[in-house]
Amino acid sequence: MNSRELVHAVLAGKTPDRVPRFEVWIDGMFDELGVTDPYRAYAELGQDGILMPYQTPTDSNAWKDGVDEFGRVWKKGMYFYGAVQTADDLKQYTPSLSYADRFFDVKRVADIRTNYPHLCLFFGTHIGPFMGTYMAMGMENMFRMFKKDMSFVHAVMEARTDWCIEIYKRAAELGAELIVMGDDAAHRGGSMISPTMWRELVLPYHQRVVRELSVPVIWHSDGKMDKLLPFAVEAGFAGVHGLETLSGNKLDEVKAQYGDKLILIGNVDINLFFEPNLELIRADVKRSYEQGGKSGYMISSCNSIYPGMNPEALREYFRCQGGIDD
Repeated sequence: MNSRELVHAVLAGKTPDRVPRFEVWIDGMFDELGVTDPYRAYAELGQDGILMPYQTPTDSNAWKDGVDEFGRVWKKGMYFYGAVQTADDLKQYTPSLSYADRFFDVKRVADIRTNYPHLCLFFGTHIGPFMGTYMAMGMENMFRMFKKDMSFVHAVMEARTDWCIEIYKRAAELGAELIVMGDDAAHRGGSMISPTMWRELVLPYHQRVVRELSVPVIWHSDGKMDKLLPFAVEAGFAGVHGLETLSGNKLDEVKAQYGDKLILIGNVDINLFFEPNLELIRADVKRSYEQGGKSGYMISSCNSIYPGMNPEALREYFRCQGGIDD
């Protein structure tokens, strides 16, 4: 099996020739790892999937300063709070669905498809309905509105779901074979909202995302996901990504309970990537392979690769996967 076939075997519920290597977000350390660019990095680091190129329009305030087109307020490149407080705000900060075209460079996507046909082309970004809603409204305001006007919260959820689906449909039309939907919904103590509230507020929109897309969808969330995993199954997601180690997600326990229902991706502890202890890296990769099993699992960090990590630790991580040479 080539790389693409390995991933598709997992998606089809079959046992691949080996466990796929599927790092989802490689967001930095390119020079330190000696890779060419953020997208070719996937091939050069031995991954079986490759992320579809994606861009933020140059005139957007996202990741800069000010209010962006979705009502998210940024200061010095960091998200600060949400500006969507009223129905008029929602109208003002909900772009036309045709705006989705500006997030893709068709030529760059075609270049990736041409040069890496043996890799599984996937698309992943953090625009899930729940995350899109609490970033537009601001977390505290959203919680207040739960009691004051839940219908407005649903209106924001509906608008952000429309956007989420439109972006992912465009990605699928350009050749994405798999979607990784970032929708952070938990912290180290557990889910941000109760299971009862999740069923009312989030599940219907997650179900809609899955229902309206023609390719499988993996749900990514940080935090402790145990109380939310039943909803991942009910929503129809193909699997989950993350399983953040420090939050207490135990891969062997999740595998035992959900291994026949969800593809599991992740759980390698990124905290080890900041340390020079390569033996700990080797041990954690070995643990992840053993607990994830030969089917229904793709190895990945529990989050992403980003600046500030130890280059030697990262090289050892990718080497232990079998993706790069000694």
